[in-house]
Amino acid sequence: MTAPSTFGLSSEARNLHWLLTNLVEEVPGILSVAVVSSDGLLLLSSDPGHHAVAREAAAGERRSGPRGSSADLATIVSGIGSLTVGAAKLMAYGGVKHTMVAMDEGSLFVMSISDGSLLGVHGSAECDMSVVAYHMALFVGRAGHVLTPELRSELRKSLESESAESAR
Repeated sequence: MTAPSTFGLSSEARNLHWLLTNLVEEVPGILSVAVVSSDGLLLLSSDPGHHAVAREAAAGERRSGPRGSSADLATIVSGIGSLTVGAAKLMAYGGVKHTMVAMDEGSLFVMSISDGSLLGVHGSAECDMSVVAYHMALFVGRAGHVLTPELRSELRKSLESESAESAR
């Protein structure tokens, strides 16, 4: 994985980038990771080429799923998060802490961070689900207290400026 540029970002934003990079590099079987705001916007991604993927999609090129696209992963994570929150409200069982979807050839993990923000992880079929969940919980514990509205705004602006630069 190529680390995204953190030039000009606050120390909190750089630390979140480092935590995300560390999560992907340290945990076997993780394919991609996305941090999504409560309104479904991608804040942080393990995929430095996510804007190139968006351009390919706009050009009509077909993708095979979220493996290379953090935008797709963010959309899926946001949808699953919304669905599970709705289910929890209907059942009156309290807030949703995490969700796991096990598929034949991979897994998807979604964990609440704070203020409705979500951490989504796309894992391979070979990943150890308990190890992934443990490391996600560590990430959430370390990142949750710093993911303020100001930091979310900074991360969004950073992604938008990367998108504008890559479109040139």
